[in-house]
Amino acid sequence: MKEIQKLFPSMDGNDVQREELLSYFKTILTEIDELKDPDKLTLGEMPDYTEDYYNRVIQKAAIPEAGVPMEKVVQQLLTLVEGHRYVNRNYVANAAPLPNIASIIGNLVMVLVNGNNLWDVEGPAAATAEVEVTAMLSKLIGYDENISAGYTTWGGQGAVFNSLRLAIARYAPSSNQKGIPQNLYCFCSELSHYSLYKSVEASGLGVENLIRVKANADHSMNLEDLQEKIEQVIANGGVPLYILATMGTTDTFGVDDIKGIKSIADDVEHTYGTYPIYIHADSAMGGMYTFFNHYNFESNPLQFEEDVMEVLKSYQKKFEQIKLADSMVFDFHKLGQTPYITSLFLIKNRENLKYVDLDAEETPYVGNRGYGSYHTGYTLECSRMGSALSIYASLLAFGIEGYQELLANYIRVNLKFRETLTKEISNVAVTNDVSPITTFRFYPGKNKWDEELNGRLTVEEVTENNQFNDDLAEILGIDRDTVFYGNTRKQRLVDTTNGNNRISLYAHKFFAISPYSTVEEVVRYVGFLKEHLEFFMKTRSGEHLLVKS
Repeated sequence: MKEIQKLFPSMDGNDVQREELLSYFKTILTEIDELKDPDKLTLGEMPDYTEDYYNRVIQKAAIPEAGVPMEKVVQQLLTLVEGHRYVNRNYVANAAPLPNIASIIGNLVMVLVNGNNLWDVEGPAAATAEVEVTAMLSKLIGYDENISAGYTTWGGQGAVFNSLRLAIARYAPSSNQKGIPQNLYCFCSELSHYSLYKSVEASGLGVENLIRVKANADHSMNLEDLQEKIEQVIANGGVPLYILATMGTTDTFGVDDIKGIKSIADDVEHTYGTYPIYIHADSAMGGMYTFFNHYNFESNPLQFEEDVMEVLKSYQKKFEQIKLADSMVFDFHKLGQTPYITSLFLIKNRENLKYVDLDAEETPYVGNRGYGSYHTGYTLECSRMGSALSIYASLLAFGIEGYQELLANYIRVNLKFRETLTKEISNVAVTNDVSPITTFRFYPGKNKWDEELNGRLTVEEVTENNQFNDDLAEILGIDRDTVFYGNTRKQRLVDTTNGNNRISLYAHKFFAISPYSTVEEVVRYVGFLKEHLEFFMKTRSGEHLLVKS
């Protein structure tokens, strides 16, 4: 048993076992650092991902009969890291973060104390951090911290599902015992994340009860269409239950007018005598910009440039209204630069949790004793990781100003990218407003963005342009270890001259997500695009695409 005990941290805090554990940490950090190359996006060499790669992994997999030495375990882990993407200055694809040092340390503390965040008796460090973080962020956005509640969950998807669960149970408290009424309807933008689609599936509400609302040119929800569709549901005997207000769409950073949405919900309630509609702000992408809610743009203490300030001012007007929502989410593992998964689901009124909390008799294992006072029986998880520790550490290390500087840099880099891109390449169109994301679309000939946007092209013409961009994305993807761009097949929906249905537009995506992505790097980013576009145009004259060497 003595040998088995050596596989665990010490019981008494002795120097020998601590130094051994630290030596493993040092080896991992050192060898990962040795794999880094600032001109590449991968750690070391990319594995040979042939079609049978994972089948070969399956065939060789076997649990060793006897345990192998820890040094070999460490080396096997480092073998897995080979070829892994590393978010340095070359990653401009999606909201995948480079975790900051404070959050990594917070994660390490979470692992070392290994508390179950279900109950403060089992996880007091994380429980305290969760309560404190909830209060911190409630104050930031304008919730009353004495009334609000929050808990960490499995990303923006978890927040959407939990908010829908709250909305259903609040409207129909007996649904937990008798099942969901079949006349409940949810509303979201046609450009919202698929989280709500998955949630109406998983909840049993059904995707036929999900109503998609048209988006405006700025990718926000069209309020006239929202009101019209709510009234149609009511006229047909349905109940408008839930509205998802997207505060930063995944691909374009479109921000819904949550004040306008709330006004419509209130008007519907008063006009038709309906139950209050639950509004969830899906702020997984944009929630961090609430850090500017109280920034003084007159004095501009951080000395932001005028063009950067103009964007941030517009965000302040939009995000200071997030307090109108019944719930929202902070996805720190996106623009907050913390490890996966660090999401906080924030609820305006903790009284709503009573609708989904379990009876004490259903949880005889924990929480109904005389000791301990933080029992989160209302979460879908029983065992819960204490990821609030990573969020807590980040908030302390950055403070409001640190996050403001980081978030402003995303805007600064995108402004420069847009300027350089359109200057250097003639057949490209920038297809969204200034944000941490720039979506852009190429054309085989002249720029036809205006015609597409206003529905003046045929289905065939739009499809041809889509295919052009889709094929180019494959060419760009070949060298993704040099610069990794994102892409989407649903940048927006547009009308056509000869089609009955609106059609999706494909686009490429530049997402400044790393602190090492600076304005100085923009020339290189655009140069990469220009080189690959020229190659693509040359090879396109044939019937097939060549592979770039």
